[in-house]
Amino acid sequence: MFPAGFLAWLAVVVLGRLPELLHRFLAAYVRYTTHVFAYLFVAAEPWPGFLGRPGYPVDVSIPPPDRQSRLTALFRGLLALPALLLAWMLAGLQHGGWIYVVLSLYAFTGLASAAGFFAWWASLVLGRCPSGLRNAVVYSLGYMARTNAYVFLLTGRYPNSDPDLVEPRGHLPTHPLELRNDDDGRRSRLTVFFRLLLTLPHLVWLAVWSVAAVLVAVANWVATLALGRSPAPLHAFLVRFVRYSFHVGSFLCLVGNPFPGFVGAEGSYPVDLRIDAERRQHRLKTLFRIVLSLPAAVIAALLRNALALVALFAWFAALVIGRMPTGLQHLGAAIMRYEAQLWAYLLVVTDTYPHATPTVTPPPVAAVEPEPWPSPEPDPEPEPTY
Repeated sequence: MFPAGFLAWLAVVVLGRLPELLHRFLAAYVRYTTHVFAYLFVAAEPWPGFLGRPGYPVDVSIPPPDRQSRLTALFRGLLALPALLLAWMLAGLQHGGWIYVVLSLYAFTGLASAAGFFAWWASLVLGRCPSGLRNAVVYSLGYMARTNAYVFLLTGRYPNSDPDLVEPRGHLPTHPLELRNDDDGRRSRLTVFFRLLLTLPHLVWLAVWSVAAVLVAVANWVATLALGRSPAPLHAFLVRFVRYSFHVGSFLCLVGNPFPGFVGAEGSYPVDLRIDAERRQHRLKTLFRIVLSLPAAVIAALLRNALALVALFAWFAALVIGRMPTGLQHLGAAIMRYEAQLWAYLLVVTDTYPHATPTVTPPPVAAVEPEPWPSPEPDPEPEPTY
């Protein structure tokens, strides 16, 4: 692969396009690695072929060779570094790294490997892969494939991190905690430059609020064990805490733009959470809530690493162009939604498990054409009169 990649780089720098033979070889490699990792991480069931032919359930669509900029091709390795870092956080592997993953028995080297590990256990018990874990693996492998295609000069388009680009989009099941994302992407360069300094008052207030939230959460856990549901005052307090934490994190990581309020009011921020009122909860799940949340906590920890890169890249991008790139904004919002769902689960606000599908925008509803009205029967001809 590496000699082929060097020849591809040389060809594009000299000719401005990738020769057909090299394009077919490199495209087959990118497809093949996607198939193998999808099978390895239980995102697909059929045994993959060895030639990277299209048609696998988890597949990539690669455009035919086209003209590319010689200048960007010359510095492709340097330009690809941010995408490679994010791909490493998400997929945990690049090129020959799958050998290390196999030998280390699903080592937690990225989101895909961790989600695949838990999907393996769940599939042994349930006989099917949970959709959230499968969608997380598919998204991570999709971004890895885009990055590989860019590195190997199959395309001159930079990898886009938007989870909504995965087709078909992962289904978002009904959850008591849902995301509302009305961010327009505009960012003030001045507030972006001093973002950490501007967030300090919120971080202090969040630390103070966290102490009270822990005490209230313990009381809420005991009360839910006794009553089978969270008392309304405790539930309302913890809902405000989860939403406020989400607002502060959104502002700090540039997922949201305006300075947030200090009370976690619903509807007060462009990137917001809608959290259902208290409802009955399963006592057994409440009793073992911390143990049950451990797999989600591992996924959230790996997603936080990716969120740190999203915030870093968004900071530089917003300083240059005055906007938050849509792909980074959607990925950051999806990560923070999962984090909020985990906290709502841990604090016994809800007993619905966090869902790992990274989709942010629901797929458009196909317009249903109304059935045509039946044509009216023609009026009978009148009887002739004489």
